[in-house]
Formats: sequence, structure tokens, C-alpha cells
Amino acid sequence: MPPAQGAGVGFLAVDSGGSGLRVAVGEVGRPVSVPLASGEPVRTGPRGIDAGHFMEQLVPMVRALADEAGCAEWGTAVIGATGLATLGGGLREELPGALAREFGARKVALVADAVSAYVGALGIRPGAVVAAGTGLIAIGTDLTGWRRADGWGHLLGDCGGGAWIGRAGLEAALRAYDGRDGGSGPLLACAEEQFGPLPGLPGKLYPRPDRPAVLASFAPRVAQCAPDDPVAAGILRAAARHMAESAAAVCPTAGEPRVALTGGLFGMGDPLLVPVREELAKRLPHAQLVAAAGDPLDGAVRIARDLAAGALTLPADGVMVHVVGVAGRGDHF
Repeated sequence: MPPAQGAGVGFLAVDSGGSGLRVAVGEVGRPVSVPLASGEPVRTGPRGIDAGHFMEQLVPMVRALADEAGCAEWGTAVIGATGLATLGGGLREELPGALAREFGARKVALVADAVSAYVGALGIRPGAVVAAGTGLIAIGTDLTGWRRADGWGHLLGDCGGGAWIGRAGLEAALRAYDGRDGGSGPLLACAEEQFGPLPGLPGKLYPRPDRPAVLASFAPRVAQCAPDDPVAAGILRAAARHMAESAAAVCPTAGEPRVALTGGLFGMGDPLLVPVREELAKRLPHAQLVAAAGDPLDGAVRIARDLAAGALTLPADGVMVHVVGVAGRGDHF
């Protein structure tokens, strides 16, 4: 998509997550477009996140937005991607050149989704963010570097996330079914309502490629039972402790940093939020808990505006934040 003579130079911002791409375009000093969503997650392969599949989805979305925006060149591109830190080698190698060829991008920032979530929630200031959905990760910065905790996936970590809560709730249901200690009758009833007779649960769960999402789908039932069931309430209290531990591991120790919670898991409301606030107050008495200002796409837009204006102050480490100038040679800033 070559730039038109005299056309305005804008930016594009992308949030690539487990539910697909969300894309917005804009120009510095003007409102961004209404976002478009793909609804299809980017594939992963032997080289990690598939850059080709990413571009297959992105190109038609940006072209559709360009028709509305009236801007023919996107000189700056910011991509916030789930898995970038551990699966982003292919993206870091291939995407800057592809974005330059397709959109004329000369400044490219590839950031971990935790970073775009951080900036969306807190802006560019010292603090920590706990991002919780199916999984869980905490990220913090003092604006000289990044620290992350957890985010290791449902088999090795993501402690306190949706899959973790759902799995703990189903374990309590199975304990009640067996007659073992630690079981919960209310959770047993919820599990049978959602999944059918429990002897069939392993066969419904283990073959699924989306096991984390299936486990996380039971987390709201744990929150539903928590006000009247001490077992369910104990699961959420344990989840809150895990979240506070992760936040404390990454939060700056000096000054008065801010802490924010972001992600769909916190939509479960007070059964989870009340113990999380209490645990954070215990672990981080010097920090101020604030409401998240925006989501990861908002964060990608903020980073894109700053990068386009030459005012980006985020610490770049080449992994969590990878900023490249694409001027024929791919020189790093």
C-alpha cells in the first residue's frame, strides 16, 4: 500500500491476544479510528508467533481503516503481542520489514502484551500492573527497566488467573464427589450443571486444545459460590495472595508507585476484588491502588503516539520492548 503524494503520515496500533487482533489507526493530535477486531488468534509455529499469519490478518484490516481515515501512510507501527517475550523471535526478525513494505512504517515497536496492558492502565509512570484473564502476569517498571512475574502458562504458573481458579474449583467439586476432605457441595452442583456428570469430566477436558479456557470458564462459578461457601471463598483468597505476591515481586520499592488491575477476570467483582485489595494493602503498603485507565489497545495507541512524536520514554530491552527504525537497514534507536 504505497503512500499517496502529500498524504498525512499516521500510526497504527495493534493488540494481538488470545481472541485475535484489534487494530486502530490515527495521526498525532487527532482521535484514533474505531477499532476493528479479527476474532482469530495469530498462529504459533516452530519459530514462535507466525509473522506471515499476523500480516495476512492485519493488511486487510488496516486497508479498511485507511479508507475511512484518509491517511495513506503509516509511518509508525506499534504491535502489542501475547507471547512476544517467549515466542516472539520470528516477529522481531520479520515484522519490521513487512510493516515497512506494506504500510511505509519507519518506526516500529514490538511490545509484550503485558507492556501495552501496563501503559493502557497506568500510562508511563512507575508502578505495577496485574493483568488477569485466563492466565496471569504481573509487570512493573521504575522507568529504567522492566520486571515481570509469573505468566508461565496454566501448567507451570499463571497462579491466581482464571484457569487456576477454575481448576481449583473443579478439584473441590471432585473432592466433594469422592467424599474427600476439602470438597464443596455448591461447587459440585455447579460443575455438574456446567459439565454434566463428573465421571465424564476428564474425557471432556483433557483432549481439548483450549483446556485453559475451559478451566477458566468455571472461575465465575467459584465467584458465584464464594459469598456462601467457605471453600470457594478460600480459593479466591488464595488467588488474591498469588496476585499480591506477583505484584510485590515487580513493584518499585521506592517512592509512591501506582498499582492497577486489568483484564477480564476482575469482572467477577467483589468476591475477588475485595480479597485482592486486602492482600495488596498488606504486601504493598507504600503503593497506591488505582483504577486502570484503559486496556492494552489503549496502551498500544499511547505508545504509538509517543513514538510517532519522538517522545517515547519507555525503557527498551529488546524483548519486552523492541523498538526499531526501518530505514533500509533496520537500525535500532
